Amino acid sequence: MALNRLVQPLVRPFSEFFRREAASGIVLLISSVLALVLANIDWGPARYFPAIWDSHLRLAINGFVLEKSLLHWINDGLMTVFFLIVGLEIKREVLDGELASLQKAALPIAGAIGGMLVPALLYTLFNQGTATAAGWGIPMATDIAFALAVLQLLGPRVPLALKVFLTALAIVDDLGAVLVIALFYTQDMLLNYLFMALGVWALLGLLNLLGVRSLFLYLPLGVVLWYFMLKSGVHATLAGVMLAVTIPSRIGHSRSALLRLIEDRLAFMQQEAHAGDTDPRTISEELEQLSETVSSPAQRLEQRLHSVVSFGIIPLFAFANTSLVIEPAVFGQLLSPLGLGIIAGLLVGKPLGICLLAWVATKLGWATLPSGITWRHLWSVGVVAGIGFTMSIFITLLALGERSEGEVIAKTAILVASLLAGIIGYVLLRTTPAAPSAPEQAEQAL
Repeated sequence: MALNRLVQPLVRPFSEFFRREAASGIVLLISSVLALVLANIDWGPARYFPAIWDSHLRLAINGFVLEKSLLHWINDGLMTVFFLIVGLEIKREVLDGELASLQKAALPIAGAIGGMLVPALLYTLFNQGTATAAGWGIPMATDIAFALAVLQLLGPRVPLALKVFLTALAIVDDLGAVLVIALFYTQDMLLNYLFMALGVWALLGLLNLLGVRSLFLYLPLGVVLWYFMLKSGVHATLAGVMLAVTIPSRIGHSRSALLRLIEDRLAFMQQEAHAGDTDPRTISEELEQLSETVSSPAQRLEQRLHSVVSFGIIPLFAFANTSLVIEPAVFGQLLSPLGLGIIAGLLVGKPLGICLLAWVATKLGWATLPSGITWRHLWSVGVVAGIGFTMSIFITLLALGERSEGEVIAKTAILVASLLAGIIGYVLLRTTPAAPSAPEQAEQAL
């Protein structure tokens, strides 16, 4: 019991994260299926559904005018908030989480690198010399919400260490996707706007160095940064990651001062409770205020935005970008170099790359398999990592262009490969026996 009480506070944040991401994956699936159904039924108002995303939304303030299609506002605007969350998660894991030390980070980093390189190479083998060769980044990504939703369906059959490994791998994967977008999928740059964006970023960094902790300063400057990035030709969503880097992630108190602050506040609340009937709402407000005091601006922003992104922005992105009118002929085109490259990259390249580089890292002594995880576990979760939905669709839009000839083929291939990866990964994990415990291993050795 004592061990339980000690372990539970350490495990709870992971459990809450997995539950939230798993629920987000279910909402994402519903959004995608609904969009596909609405786009492919010729009945009543639904027949006009796909055209909604081409309607324009105009923002005008005095002489300032910004006009984009609804799809562009979602993909270039709202998705910046998604990339802000991605940046905050990467930063948190690097500073305090599973990527904070080389020993803990070695296995997921090796797996993520393999899970990006091998799918890209497989795609290139199929598409070299074709008009779709630029899409090599499409099968590199893992959709953490869908992937964790599959693991959540299996409940206690999946060791917690495996969920932690997949989460860390997906975060490194996201970092790789951000770098790929920044380096390889940018349009012609307008240097004057790029320099203005870098100037705003430098100002944000200076505010951090000066110890400024108010989000009311960082967020408006983040909007300015986004606008300059949008006009520069570098993809605007990267402004979200740049903003995340500058938002303070350290608590503004030393450990001893923080403990004294918590003790004093709790003692004060206890005195008030003994003095009379304290309204429970007052206690709740006090605890919220205490939470605000002891958390960093980055923590507060991530907590406030995570549900908005998971249950609002990402499902809306999926709803808008899977509004595909799929003709039967499209399924025949899945055997084209574009379709085969994506399906082979996600279904074969992902598990092969993850396991291959993880095996190399363990053989070189850089990493070890966590307790309770076998190589079959790792291969199975590598298959699940082939669910490349959100980021794969996003890179498709950058690599092939919106409303391009290959867009429908690529998105259909992503949907098919992700569905197969989820089903096969689920079956593999369900039939994978638990790793032997330490006493059992010792007994087997005798």
